[in-house]
Amino acid sequence: MRIAVVALILGMTGSVHADPGTAPALIGHRGLLRDAPENTLGSFNACIDLGLGFELDVRRTKDGFLIILHDEKVDRTTDGKGKIAELTLSEVQKLDAGRWFDPAFAGQRIPTLEAVFALVRERKANVLIAMDLKSDDPRYEPDIVALANKHQVLPQLVFIGRTIEEPAVRKKLRAADRATNVCALAQTAKDLQAAIEDADSNWVYSRYVPTAEEAEAIRKAGKKLFLSGPPVNRHEPENYRKAKEIRADAILTDFPLECRRLWREGKLDSDRKK
Repeated sequence: MRIAVVALILGMTGSVHADPGTAPALIGHRGLLRDAPENTLGSFNACIDLGLGFELDVRRTKDGFLIILHDEKVDRTTDGKGKIAELTLSEVQKLDAGRWFDPAFAGQRIPTLEAVFALVRERKANVLIAMDLKSDDPRYEPDIVALANKHQVLPQLVFIGRTIEEPAVRKKLRAADRATNVCALAQTAKDLQAAIEDADSNWVYSRYVPTAEEAEAIRKAGKKLFLSGPPVNRHEPENYRKAKEIRADAILTDFPLECRRLWREGKLDSDRKK
């Protein structure tokens, strides 16, 4: 699998977009993190080539640039050290963000958010992008929305991260542009009604797999269903099947290709052994 992804990253062109039918949109967690270095343009390009959406994490550098990194520090996923908030963009872009994963990815850099948006627009990528908001400053949310509008990608973005639990973040996003896709959290079924009724969101971010009746209640409220968390992030074939049955709108998972294969072939791993 890694060889195939490397080939895609190093020069194959064109996109393969499967007909989604009634299947949820598949979003790769930090890109294809099991097969390419997370949160890099290489990983995002691979997702686009494979017709997958992707999730990314947005932070600010010391000099105010919006960049893509999950951790507070660069230590785990680059050859550098230190907090991203204490490094300038120039310092950040000198770091290698690919070799730690595999020598084949040496030279991958921490991308700016603008570079990601430019990539999506240039490639005319019709995929969902889950925006995990990590930072907190007065201009953070409006700056992200303004940048998305500049590159005409706002309709493809779904905001998660701090968004799902902090009403103030949801209000800032909607104040920046009412058309912003914003999620509110339903950790369990007991939280679902509050998420449905939340005035500053149009998606429900569920960390459990709702029943068909609950999913229908979300749709009747004019909202969409985003599945994440342990039920689908890991390789959980039965939950992938349930997600399609209840017509979830999107799934964030570490195993997007395995999930798609299950839907396409209609078999669980346990079925193959019979």
